[in-house]
Amino acid sequence: MSHLNAIALRVTQIKHLSQFHAQVIHHSLQHHSYWVSLLISHCTRLRAPPFYTRLIFNSAQQPNVYAFTNMLKFYSHVGAHDDVIALFDCMRVSGVIPDAFVFPVLIKSWGKAAIVFHGHVLKMGHQGDRYVRNAVMDVYAKHGPICFARKLFDEMSERMVADWNSMISGYWRWGNKVEADKLFTLMPERNVVTWTAMVSGYSKTRDLVTAKRYFDQMPEKNVVSWNAMLSGYAQNGFAEEAIELFNEMVNRRVQPDETTWVAVISSCSDRADPNLANSLVKMLNQKNVRLNSFVKIALLDMHAKCGNLAAAKKVFEELGAFRNAVAWNAMISAYTRVGDLSSARELFDRMPRKNVVSWNSMIAGYAQNGQSTMAIEAFKEMIRSKDMKPDEVTMISVISACGHLGVLELGNWALNFVNENQISLSISGYNSVIFMYSKCGSMKDAKRVFEEMETRDVISFNTLITGFAAHGDGFSAIDLMRKMKGDGFQPDRITYIGVLTACSHAGMLEEGQRVFESISNPDVDHYACMIDLLGRVGKLDEAKRLIKKMPMVPHAGVYGSLLNASRIRKRIDLGEFAARELFKIEPENSGNYVLLSNMYASMGRWGDVERIRGEMRLGGVKKTTGWSWVEFGGKLHKFIVGDKSHERSNDIYKLLKELREKMRKAGYTADKDSVLRDVEEEEKEEMVGTHSEKLAVCFGLLVSEAGTSIRIMKNLRVCWDCHEAMKMISKLEGREIIVRDNNRFHCFNNGSCSCMDHW
Repeated sequence: MSHLNAIALRVTQIKHLSQFHAQVIHHSLQHHSYWVSLLISHCTRLRAPPFYTRLIFNSAQQPNVYAFTNMLKFYSHVGAHDDVIALFDCMRVSGVIPDAFVFPVLIKSWGKAAIVFHGHVLKMGHQGDRYVRNAVMDVYAKHGPICFARKLFDEMSERMVADWNSMISGYWRWGNKVEADKLFTLMPERNVVTWTAMVSGYSKTRDLVTAKRYFDQMPEKNVVSWNAMLSGYAQNGFAEEAIELFNEMVNRRVQPDETTWVAVISSCSDRADPNLANSLVKMLNQKNVRLNSFVKIALLDMHAKCGNLAAAKKVFEELGAFRNAVAWNAMISAYTRVGDLSSARELFDRMPRKNVVSWNSMIAGYAQNGQSTMAIEAFKEMIRSKDMKPDEVTMISVISACGHLGVLELGNWALNFVNENQISLSISGYNSVIFMYSKCGSMKDAKRVFEEMETRDVISFNTLITGFAAHGDGFSAIDLMRKMKGDGFQPDRITYIGVLTACSHAGMLEEGQRVFESISNPDVDHYACMIDLLGRVGKLDEAKRLIKKMPMVPHAGVYGSLLNASRIRKRIDLGEFAARELFKIEPENSGNYVLLSNMYASMGRWGDVERIRGEMRLGGVKKTTGWSWVEFGGKLHKFIVGDKSHERSNDIYKLLKELREKMRKAGYTADKDSVLRDVEEEEKEEMVGTHSEKLAVCFGLLVSEAGTSIRIMKNLRVCWDCHEAMKMISKLEGREIIVRDNNRFHCFNNGSCSCMDHW
């Protein structure tokens, strides 16, 4: 049968295995234990389907210990632990005496529970076998207690290299770097496994400098060694180093395996560089690399992060039955990344088994694409499922969504959920809480959370500074930047944007100029803040001169600041200049057309108003609908101008009429300059009189308790008339009214606004 043995040596694929099996059957040898054992060993190596391997084993008339051992190895290899136990019981019932080779298979297959087999080892007198002894020690090293493994190690009169390696790997697994180092130093003879264990160990502790030192000192390296270093770089976010090491590996003609490709592809994903991704795919094709499901999933994630949705979808479809949760989650994230939330949700709903990452991907997708309400609804759906426990990542998205909506009641509910479910928050979690309180207008709570944090980062400072900026608290923003420097943090571009914005909203020209001059390399956003500040304090010509001096091309924010300041100061010349530039940069932005129209309307230039409206129609530009909303009873109550769809509209309009009368008697006169139509004065007053924020404040007065604050959110900038009306209502009703528009917070109290009319 030497020709069959020759065929067996050439088995490298499943189809070769089938051909070899056919030859064994042709010679009527399928019942012989030797050939059954040989076939099963090939099944294990080639990961043959379990039903096929079981068929081969069952064909043996009287399987011997070798056939049983190889079948046990197969079950162990595919993770079929219940089948391992059942087959071992069958082996004993059949009267086949397990030899020393069986127990290492059983012990290593069954993990911690394999200590059960320790008794069998002792009973059958195999405790002296060095391979059995190593297997037992290896289980203790992996699953604990590690001291038991060390006891076995110390009792050994002779130690194999494998024994030293088991202990060194065990110490790394349990985080005991000191003992791992000691054993490595004492080890009389090291092999490639030893060195690789040290590289992996230091990589897991994020000490990549030491890991690389061990890697460089290795007398010989195999693909596993290269993979250990590559994975260390990839898993710790060192994409550049991983790619550089991979290039060195290829140059040294080391053949990459599937683990290599997964690590390198993951690094490309982190870089999100489409050119690098394309070159890597080209290399895979040139080398005819066999792509298993792990490599394909890594490719899917890379394509998704590089924005190549078509390629990601193609890989996802190719995976078929091999799609696991990672593949589904990567595809869901790919859709949310490009804003295709309907496709993401369709996949999410089709997903056979969702995990917490799936829910987080969907919730974060909604939150990051401006669908904050849907993010909160998805979270409520998640906790209703009861079998899914939210984690910190979930809560960061939910808390941030509450902040974007400005819903303090829901935000506090989310924080109560965090506390009740004992979800630990890291710095990122606390930063999201500061953001939420700042965006909901509760700076007192935002400052409290910041001060209670044991550890802060730059984002912590920036989030609170941005909150101060939105509330026009320039002095607090500057003080916090000083504290930031005192605590050893270097302000970044976001810090300076926040402080300059705070100075602008507070009209603090001198302080803002000092901050601007302290920036070593101001970028276009810093210039935009400075131009906004100059415009707010009436220095429009100086603002225009600064635009001309800018070392970079101005963006829309620069001209937008000048246009708004020109509208407030009625500088039609500068307003037209800024608007012309804005129409070139962002022709689809209706806000720019509206601001210029407001300027023309305030001067009675109705022909120009009609011209601008005609340009909007010609360009297909539609005016953004203004919304205002109030949170009450766990719901958002939205209003638009002249809205009568709310269930309490009759009560709202009745109260609005009463308030108008009170305001007139107190000296209020409606500002009709912003009405963009040439209509009668009475009609103009009616048009501004039913703006969304006025309806929202009336609803807030109706449903809230006397003396409590009313919080209103608006998607556009509050108009001058509503601003003046809110000041008067706050005084007449004895209420604090907090309005968050798309620019800043206005805290109205006793007839004045926190913005001091700088907005």
